[in-house]
Amino acid sequence: MDLEYSNIKNIILKLENKIKKSKIYEFKILKRSFYKKRKLIFKTFNDWELVKLARHPLRPNFLDYKNNIFKDFEELHGDRCFGNDKAIIGGIAKIDNIPVLLIGNQKGRSIKEKKIHNYGMANPEGYRKAFRLFNLAEKFNLPIIIFIDTPGAYPGIEAEERNQSEAIAKNLSMMSKLKTIIIGIIIGEGCSGGALGIGICDKMLILEHSYFSVITPEGCSIILNEKNKNIDKITNNMNIVANKIINMNIIDEIIIEESGGAQRNINKTSTVIKSYILKNLNILLKLSTKKLLILRSDKLINLGFNVI
Repeated sequence: MDLEYSNIKNIILKLENKIKKSKIYEFKILKRSFYKKRKLIFKTFNDWELVKLARHPLRPNFLDYKNNIFKDFEELHGDRCFGNDKAIIGGIAKIDNIPVLLIGNQKGRSIKEKKIHNYGMANPEGYRKAFRLFNLAEKFNLPIIIFIDTPGAYPGIEAEERNQSEAIAKNLSMMSKLKTIIIGIIIGEGCSGGALGIGICDKMLILEHSYFSVITPEGCSIILNEKNKNIDKITNNMNIVANKIINMNIIDEIIIEESGGAQRNINKTSTVIKSYILKNLNILLKLSTKKLLILRSDKLINLGFNVI
């Protein structure tokens, strides 16, 4: 791509300012030109630029969607073992009067919020809280709705001391045979075991400008001894963006975003996500538990089937 990411931002801002200052008769022409150029620019983004867009500081987060899509949310705290990890938030909610178990990663937006939520990187107690809530959902036959947005599980010494890998593995085992509906939506970053630890689903959806990966591109470049050199090429070869993983039987559907990213119109994005959740809920609610588990097992067996 010829244009740098920072230059693209400047072009769009200049067009927006020009629209604001224009006279009425010029407004419609400028507005059409602006939307056309913006759409064209974002269609030419390479994979690395899409990853940066998935990390946009104003991109809607889990709590934004919780407030816009769901009602009567009652948060449930703690893993009943160590503590309450605020990187993963969960509780009972309703979507169009359908009771569900709602859970997701929360990164935070301000520096203070990011520290509280640990940038969306959960410790073992976060995954054990999720484990407890998933079992609660099965007990009361509540569909589970999961919003995924994390750069990975927290890699600190304390997390390893409290057995991070065991907590994630236990969730994988339990979710694969959980006797209730599970729908997941990747709304930004879906990285590593941090995403996988709450990411076994009957239907996995992804926002158009999000990505799903075993590791961040930066982490991959360090392993390859590149130290962020050739990051564009590395990211492209990882095949982690939505329009690539849809062909690998990893993702079921791509949710199209507003041109320029979900942050351009949070309300519209929320409405679209809600329609996808309800559509898939209506399909899955018609299945028997036995059929649901068979289809989930088949889905897991065929992950990455078209990768080669």
